[in-house]
Formats: sequence, structure tokens, C-alpha cells
Amino acid sequence: MPDATPRPDRPSVLVIVPTFNERDNLRALAPAVQRHRGVRLLIVDDQSPDGTGEVADALAREHAGRMEVVHRTGKRGLGRSYAEAIEYAMRTDHDLIVQMDADFSHDPEHLPAMIAAASTVDLVIGSRYRPGGRIENWSLVRRVLSASANRYIRLVTGLRLHDCTSGYRCWRREALLRLPKDYILADGYSFLVEMLYEAVRNGLSTAEVPITFVDRRAGESKLSLRVRIESALTPWRLRRRPLRAHARLSRAHHN
Repeated sequence: MPDATPRPDRPSVLVIVPTFNERDNLRALAPAVQRHRGVRLLIVDDQSPDGTGEVADALAREHAGRMEVVHRTGKRGLGRSYAEAIEYAMRTDHDLIVQMDADFSHDPEHLPAMIAAASTVDLVIGSRYRPGGRIENWSLVRRVLSASANRYIRLVTGLRLHDCTSGYRCWRREALLRLPKDYILADGYSFLVEMLYEAVRNGLSTAEVPITFVDRRAGESKLSLRVRIESALTPWRLRRRPLRAHARLSRAHHN
């Protein structure tokens, strides 16, 4: 069993997972994360109609002290869920905050490598596009679209990371606290690009750890047309942004 028990030379870790209709995946994900000693799990459920929230509550009781659940209200969206989760995480004393999807596209077995890499940088990206990284169960069309999206983001924003759209990330909590308080506008998946852009622009150090990205085990993709349009426009909005933006990270509480 991988050992991540907190000690003077080992950080405490909170893994945050936003969920929407991920009931079947969550039953398997929770024990997969919990097998890493010292890693706690925070589920942020976005009013899932399939009962994901109830499953999460049951699992939290089963893993008492190592798992918590936040039930969101208000307007839905991945960006809003992450904003609320990160705000929650900032009120804890964990050293590292990990972002992870619920659908097993982000394998919990990569956690030790990402945690280790965070000992020397502010932000670690689980990268599909670094040497050693790979993608499984995607068609050629999806591979081309994903690679093209990353090239597009790098071209427009000037970011130099290989996997700008990866949602598998490990942040040092102190680094998150150094970011401007008012800086996030996106509701959907482009939240990930926007947050990365602000991290780099504000001088946070980064590294990419190769991962194997596997298409979701169960459930359906959340990439709606609206989300795709927002993702296409966000890099241009970031490029025109002044040094400090004025959207509250905590606005999820007010909408």
C-alpha cells in the first residue's frame, strides 16, 4: 500500500473531486484514493440527480475522518465547483491540494509521483503530453482535437506547458494563497486554463509529471456545446486581461 502518512518530511494532502452524475465511478474511486495513507478526500457534488451525493455521504461515513462531502447549491458548472472546493481547502491546514476527476481518467496510482514532485515546485501538472505520458481508449479524432487545443492555448496565451487542459493537478496550499483573490471567470472546463494562466503569470513554479490518461469508465462526458465555445474564447479573454482581474473566486457562493 502506498504510504502518504503525514510526517515532518511528508506533506498532508487533500484530494478534491467535483462530481455530477458520477455515482458508479465514485464507489470505486473513494477506496482507490483512500489506499494512499494520509490522503484525505473532498467530494464536491453539483446537485447530481443520479444520487451521487447520497453515495458520497454513505462513503464519508464509511471513511470517517478521511473523507468529506460538500453539496453545492446554485448554478452548476465545473469551474464553480472547483472554486467552492478550493475555497474550502484554503480553510484547512493541508500542505497540498490535488485536483482530480471522478471518472478514473486520472488514475489515483499517479498520486505519489505528483506529491513527490510538489516538494520542489508550486504546481504539478499530470501531463499526457510529456515523455512517458499517454492516452488510452481515445479515437484518433479525439487525440488530434486534444493536441490541437493545447497548441491553440499555448499560441494565444503564451503558456509553455505541454498539457494546459489537464485537470489532474497538485498545488502547494501556500502557492494558492499567493494568487490574486479576484481572478476566475470561467464556469466550465476552461476554468482549468484560466487558473493555470494566473498561476504562471503570478510567478508560481510548475512541473509536469507524465500520466496515463484513460477514457472514463462509466457515465457520460460533460463537454456540452456551451462549454466548448467558452473553451475556445477563454484564451483570447486571458490574453487581453490586465494584471489583476476582478472576479471573485468565491462568487460560486453568490450565484
